[in-house]
Amino acid sequence: MIRVMLVDDQEMIRAGLRAIIGAHPELEVVAEAGDGLAVLRQLDEARPDVVLMDIRMPGIDGVEATRRIRLTRPAERLRILVLTTFDQDENVLQALRAGADGFLSKGAGPTELTDAIVSVAAGDRALSPSAVSAVVEHVVQQRAVDVDPALAARFAELTPREREVVSALTAGLDAAEIAERFCLSPFTVKTHANRAMTKVAARDRAQLVAFAIRAGIRPD
Repeated sequence: MIRVMLVDDQEMIRAGLRAIIGAHPELEVVAEAGDGLAVLRQLDEARPDVVLMDIRMPGIDGVEATRRIRLTRPAERLRILVLTTFDQDENVLQALRAGADGFLSKGAGPTELTDAIVSVAAGDRALSPSAVSAVVEHVVQQRAVDVDPALAARFAELTPREREVVSALTAGLDAAEIAERFCLSPFTVKTHANRAMTKVAARDRAQLVAFAIRAGIRPD
C-alpha cells in the first residue's frame, strides 16, 4: 500500500482528493496538512511514501516546503508530487529545482491523478502536458543558443518513430494525443519515449524535451 500525505490549505480540496485516493486499491491517505510548516512537523509520525503538495499556501509555500523536506529526505526516501492550479513555467521550474518528482494540474482527472501518484511512488517522474509545455516555453524563450553537437549526435541514434514521438513531446502532447496522431497505443508511445530517454541519457520527460530543443529538434 502506498502511503499518501495531502498538503493543501483548502479543506474542500483535501476532501475531494481524499475520496479519489481512498477509492484506489493501492493508495492510502495517512495524513493531511493545511500549510507548508504543518507538513514538516508531521512527516516523522505520518511516514508517507508520497506527499501531494500544493504550491500556494500560507506560512511557507509548497516550493519552500519541498526544498526543506529535501534537506533531510532525499527522493529515495520520500517522493513529492506537486498539485496546483498554477502551471506557469516559473512555478514548474521552481518546484522541480526544489526537488519535486512530479507536477500535476488540479484540473487532472481522477485516473490521471492516481496514476501519477503510483508512478512517482515507483521512482518515475510525472509531468502533466501543461507542465511539459511550460518547460518547453521557458527553454524556447531563453537566449538563442547554437545546437549542441554532442546532444545532436545522441538524438541521431533515435529511430524515426522515436524522433517523431520526441518532437510531439516538445509540442506538449501527452501519450494519448501522440498515440492518436501516429495510430499507436499509449503504451507503445511510452515505450518509444523511454527508449529515447535511455539513448540520450535523459533522467525524465522534462529533461528529454529540454535536450531535444538544445539538439535542434522542434515541434512539427
